[in-house]
Amino acid sequence: METNSSAYINSVIPEWIKNKNILITGGTTGIGRATALLLASMGNHIFICGHHQHQLDDTLRDFNTLNTTGSLEGVVVDLATEEGIQKLFDRFDSMYDQLDILVNNAAIAYQSVKEGSYSDQAYLLRANILAYLACTKAALERMEPKGSGHIVNVGSMSADAREAQSSVYVCSKGGIQAFTESLRKELNPKGIQVSLIEPGAVGTDMQPFSPAEQREKIAALEMLYAEDIARSIAFIVSQPLRTSVVSMQVKPLLQII
Repeated sequence: METNSSAYINSVIPEWIKNKNILITGGTTGIGRATALLLASMGNHIFICGHHQHQLDDTLRDFNTLNTTGSLEGVVVDLATEEGIQKLFDRFDSMYDQLDILVNNAAIAYQSVKEGSYSDQAYLLRANILAYLACTKAALERMEPKGSGHIVNVGSMSADAREAQSSVYVCSKGGIQAFTESLRKELNPKGIQVSLIEPGAVGTDMQPFSPAEQREKIAALEMLYAEDIARSIAFIVSQPLRTSVVSMQVKPLLQII
């Protein structure tokens, strides 16, 4: 190894990824949106999905203000349905020749098991767990033949904190934690990276607080910006193949968990 300072810095600081084809679910709001815009600004080709057309349009408008060699496209689907998963990957395949990175991020909030109906809770589990499984399966059909790829599952520190009055959401994120650990052991020998990132409280539309209240909590160091998690995801996927980021937990300084 060269001993001059610039060579040392270059060996330590990640060489940020570019020219990768990246699929991000839930990429029109919150963490997914921030991650899509950041990775696109680095010169990657991003495909996102969301649940509402106006949110997709808003994200695409923000991308168009960036001066970047990257690209950003998207589609509106319901990932809690088999038809939505099929539409997502059919559209992706029509635009890209390979899939390099999948960020499983789309999820919905839910509180106590006492709330809602059986159908409500079944929909939550389809969106928060089955969609992760189905998107992962579809991604592996595209990654395994080339022996490379990276799957990043966005979980939550709720899987460990297990807050009261959040039992259904905690159930779903605990499932993602276990799924990711088992999946990593299955796929690493095939040259495919698997990482789990678990945020603490993040200012998104999943929070039961108004935008003004979220800003107050961020200023008080009790909540993060979605961009804070986006930077962490960019770090994870920019590591060299020899380096596997197994899991990362990122929380606000003053959120005591």
